[in-house]
Amino acid sequence: MVMKPVKLGDKVKIGENVVIENNVIIGDNVVIGHNVVIKKDTIIGNHVHIGDLTVLGKTTSTNKKMARKPEQNLEPLIIEDNVTIGCNSVIYRNVQLRKGVFVGDLTSIREKVSVGEDSIVGRNVMVETDTKIGERVTIQTGCYITADMLIEDDVFIGPCCSSSNDKYMGMGNFIHQGPIIKKGAKIGNNATLLPAVTIGENAVVGAGAVITKDVPGGKTVVGNPGRVIK
Repeated sequence: MVMKPVKLGDKVKIGENVVIENNVIIGDNVVIGHNVVIKKDTIIGNHVHIGDLTVLGKTTSTNKKMARKPEQNLEPLIIEDNVTIGCNSVIYRNVQLRKGVFVGDLTSIREKVSVGEDSIVGRNVMVETDTKIGERVTIQTGCYITADMLIEDDVFIGPCCSSSNDKYMGMGNFIHQGPIIKKGAKIGNNATLLPAVTIGENAVVGAGAVITKDVPGGKTVVGNPGRVIK
C-alpha cells in the first residue's frame, strides 16, 4: 500500500503528542491541541481550532448483537473553515462540519452526520448516525440526538433534551425514524421526543414535555403527554 503524506498549510500550530495519520489535509492557521489524534483521510479547512485529547475521523465498530451494522467504507471527515472543536470530543468519518460550526467539549458525533453553517453542538452532546442538522441551530449541553433525525435551520434545543428513533425498542418491526424538527422550533429543557414525531415550524415544546404525536406549527405544547395550550 502506498502511503500518502500529510499536507500541512501555513502557520499550523501543533501541540505535544499529536498523531496525524496518512493522507490528512490541514489548512492554514489551524491550532491543534495536545494529545489529539487525527485519523487518515481527514480534511481540515483554514482557521480551525481543535481542543486537547480529541479524536477526529474515527472509524466505526460493531459486535454480533448489534442489529444495525455500521458501514465500514465511509467517506472522510470534512471540517470546513472557522470551525472550533472542544476537548475530549470524538468525531467519526463521513461527518461534515460546515463553516463556523462550534462543537463543545466531551461531544460525540457519529458517522453520516452533517452540521450546517454557524450551528452549535454543545458540551457533552451525543449525535447519532444518519442525522442532518441545519444552519444556525443551537443544541445545548447534554442533549441526546438520536439516529435518523432531521433538524432544520434556526432550531433551538435546550439542555438535556432526549430523542428516540425506535418505537418498539429493538423488536425489529419499526422502520427507524427519529423526530423531525422544522425551522425555527424551540425545544425546552429535558423534553423527550418520541420516534417519528414532527415538530412544526416555530412551534414551542415546553420544559419536561413528552411528545408522543406531531406538534402543529406555531403552537406551544406542554406536559406528559404533550398537549397544545391556547
